[in-house]
Amino acid sequence: MYKDQKSIKKMKYNMKKNLFFILGILVMASLVLVSCKKNNDDEDEDQSKLPTSFKVDIPSSISQPFTGKGTKDVATDTIPGDDLYRHLGTFIYVGEEAAEIVQHIITFIAVYNINHAMDLTYVSNDDGRDKHLVVVENSTYDGQTWEFQLTITDSDSESAADGGKGIQIFWNTDPVKGIAILKPYNLDRDEHLGYPDAMYRVDYSEAGEYGYEKHMIVYIANLPLADPLVNPYSMKTLKMFAGKSGNVVDVYGNSDHPNAKFYNADTGFNWAFAASAKYTENIGVAEVGLPRSTSTATDRENLLVTNSMRNVLSNQIYEVWPTISTESVNAYLFNTQAPGYFNNGGFVAAGTSPGTQYDDIDTRKDNLTPYCPVTVTNLTIEFK
Repeated sequence: MYKDQKSIKKMKYNMKKNLFFILGILVMASLVLVSCKKNNDDEDEDQSKLPTSFKVDIPSSISQPFTGKGTKDVATDTIPGDDLYRHLGTFIYVGEEAAEIVQHIITFIAVYNINHAMDLTYVSNDDGRDKHLVVVENSTYDGQTWEFQLTITDSDSESAADGGKGIQIFWNTDPVKGIAILKPYNLDRDEHLGYPDAMYRVDYSEAGEYGYEKHMIVYIANLPLADPLVNPYSMKTLKMFAGKSGNVVDVYGNSDHPNAKFYNADTGFNWAFAASAKYTENIGVAEVGLPRSTSTATDRENLLVTNSMRNVLSNQIYEVWPTISTESVNAYLFNTQAPGYFNNGGFVAAGTSPGTQYDDIDTRKDNLTPYCPVTVTNLTIEFK
């Protein structure tokens, strides 16, 4: 899983570097185009039509990279629960970082005021290849009409199956709503050779469709898998919802790990999760399930209770070692009870709440349900 978070961080850095160059090209184009269309009676002519926000910030209590350092004061013959729960924080973090990449793209491009259609070609200062940028108005995608659509392609690859597309953003301004799709390989062939098929999609809205002030749904597909002998838990796909209401953010979803295995021969599991957290206090509570990647279950009971982290692990232990004592299993599966509780330092307790400050989010998470595992396992992302 460390490869997952490192890949995302590297993509984020390279995307920012590439966008500075794109920005310079676009500023020059914008000056020419806007000067031709300038209307002194229209005060909004120079105002960017891009949304200023395109993500939901998730408290670090439940979204932080895994360092590989677990509980230090437990016996070596236990599975420290903080390690297992911190894996969840890593997967949420990877999803949030993908949304952060989109946010950076929109922030940089918004500087030069997109408020009209444009079409231009530039040479990337990263891979030295021609890139083609097009902005059109009144586009349709995913069953909806959008005020604007921005697309950047690798010019020499426009005849390829993916159209050579590197970025495609659709958005409306009132209320703010949009879809952003990325394929980093087509923006910089040199830096992204290691993950040529990786794609990301972020759906963002402030229209209140799910009862939140704003929400995002993050999709990740085709991440490269690590050698299972080195890291059997590397992630291939993810689908994650995050919704903000006041001081609270709810997060639920699944990540798929095709090579994951525990004690018996079963291979391929989803990390299914439902969590709720508070911004100001930076605390959170989460449930984790480990359904098989091929599971077609859609109900919360199956995903998070029947296939709870503790149930899956204990069932496999009894299958492999049928005569083992209950006391030994309980000791071995230290701190794996549900739910897990978190503060700004990460995992703090399992099964029993550390205090009343968790009561309301503990109740909220009971109303959240992850996605059907097999749909996340088979997740694909496509450009228009």
